[in-house]
Amino acid sequence: MKKSLLAIVILLSVGMTAKSQVKIGFEVSFIEPQAHYAEVEMTISGLAKDYIDVKMPVWAPGSYLVREFSKSVEGFKATAAGKALKHEKVRKNTWRVYAAKANTVKIKYRVYAFEVSVRTSFIDDTHAFLSNTGVFMYPDGLLKHASTVKIIPYKGWTKVSTGLEPVAGKEFTYTASDFDILFDSPIEVGNQDVFDFMASGVKHEVAMFGGGNYDKEKLKVDMAKIVEQGTAIYGENPNKHYTFIVHNFSTGSGGLEHLNSTVLGASRNGYSTTEGYKGFLELVAHEYYHLWNVKRMRPVALGPFDYDNENYTTSLWVAEGFTAYYENKLMLRAGFITEKEFVDQLVTAVSNVSNIPGAQVQSVAEASYDAWIKLYRPNENSNNTTVSYYAKGEVVGILMDIAIAQATKGTKSLDDVMKAMYLQNKAQKRGYTDAEFKAMVEKISGQDFTDFWAKYVNGTTLPEYAKYFGYAGIKVTNELEGKSSPYLGVTSKKTEGRMFITSIMRNTSAWVDGLSVNDELISIDGTPIESAVERMPAISGKNVGDVVVIKVARDGRIRDFNVTLKNYPGIKLVGAVDENAGELQNKVRQAWFKK
Repeated sequence: MKKSLLAIVILLSVGMTAKSQVKIGFEVSFIEPQAHYAEVEMTISGLAKDYIDVKMPVWAPGSYLVREFSKSVEGFKATAAGKALKHEKVRKNTWRVYAAKANTVKIKYRVYAFEVSVRTSFIDDTHAFLSNTGVFMYPDGLLKHASTVKIIPYKGWTKVSTGLEPVAGKEFTYTASDFDILFDSPIEVGNQDVFDFMASGVKHEVAMFGGGNYDKEKLKVDMAKIVEQGTAIYGENPNKHYTFIVHNFSTGSGGLEHLNSTVLGASRNGYSTTEGYKGFLELVAHEYYHLWNVKRMRPVALGPFDYDNENYTTSLWVAEGFTAYYENKLMLRAGFITEKEFVDQLVTAVSNVSNIPGAQVQSVAEASYDAWIKLYRPNENSNNTTVSYYAKGEVVGILMDIAIAQATKGTKSLDDVMKAMYLQNKAQKRGYTDAEFKAMVEKISGQDFTDFWAKYVNGTTLPEYAKYFGYAGIKVTNELEGKSSPYLGVTSKKTEGRMFITSIMRNTSAWVDGLSVNDELISIDGTPIESAVERMPAISGKNVGDVVVIKVARDGRIRDFNVTLKNYPGIKLVGAVDENAGELQNKVRQAWFKK
């Protein structure tokens, strides 16, 4: 037995020594940034294998769509001791290099980067943004291996901003303990405006590209407030440092979370308006809240990542939907919106989801699972068949938060669930299952949430808004209740002076009586159509039940349709604090706001 154990120890030691001798390094330069290219050189030493498979991810965590990043790779070459090595592509994202046991292999390739978004790389003569899943390859089987990255800025570029750890004494050189860290640390290269602030004991760097009318001193104060409010929920801030990469364009939006950084898209001239500035802070709040929710406390299916395939989970409604909800809570608690604005935003969110026909077809759990094939690939019928796990997840978060406060008589809220799940996942060093999340909700609330899950998570029941908001002493009414408003049920778009139907809502007049997407709208009861149909007097001047003759051109043929106008099926909710709310309702509301 002792000899066997000794042999195992020796084998493990040899294996660990061999792994420690492997070194992986990258060098990124920009010879033709005006043509949108990055030059990547990858050096692998210490493997000494007959062949090495190097792979590029097909998707970026946080953005649930297979994007096929390898499509942007060209000029792949491999050498050892200055001599070319045979290589071939063996999968869509895998190159096999026949290394002949060479100790050091150099691989060079180019990456074309010309897609403006927070999740894809973009390079031009003014800067380079590297979204690393679409830039760096990894040796198959070595995802957990460390690597270094050296950036060689283009002439005139002087700054690099990233969440990666810098290598002491080496300019623009960084290290990642494994490829998950490398892929989760975007890099901005250029002459960005960089400033920093301290919050929750953590240094936060902000890298602004594209100019803008922002006030740095004001942003330092206000962004710090958001950081502090997020940290207050979880009791700790897990970062040593954090980086905001902000791309300011003429019109910009969107964000993507990372482990200790985020990338934000903003409008460069939007900071001077109240709406624009609040919108930016909401984006900051959303992406920063992800620091805990999904980057650390995440569904078990989202880590360790499979970079070759889709990673399916039914819990994106928590990861993204709850984060959409909490951006509002952070804004309220940081003092950027009033309690009335907070309620108005949440009531509007419930209205919006209730008005989507797809919300009664697809559950939020199904929406999460099908994100890979539906959310990022919408078509003209998507609103009738799907619901966003962002939008519906936010609504589920609202209802669940109030329900927990109601069940505990105002002593607990969804905050307590999120913190407990974060600490549990941290201790377990893994993600959570759907059942574990439900169990924690029930533990914190002291109530069975099986019916809630059946209705709102796995089912398609519309939000019982009056009931739940009523728990918190908020009176919600539907302004359209009892009103008659003729509604055709189409959206249209003017193209070269002609009006075309772009979508039709399920079970509306147009849907039932045969109109179709791509029909060219010509006239209603003989009146030529020159503007969006729902705003036309030919519709608004009618009554529910009236029959109108709509002339269209379909595939070059003129057709008349007799359409019976139905009533508008949507709701428009308004909410206000009930002045006659009882003591329990007031306690629930305060637990919900928790300012």
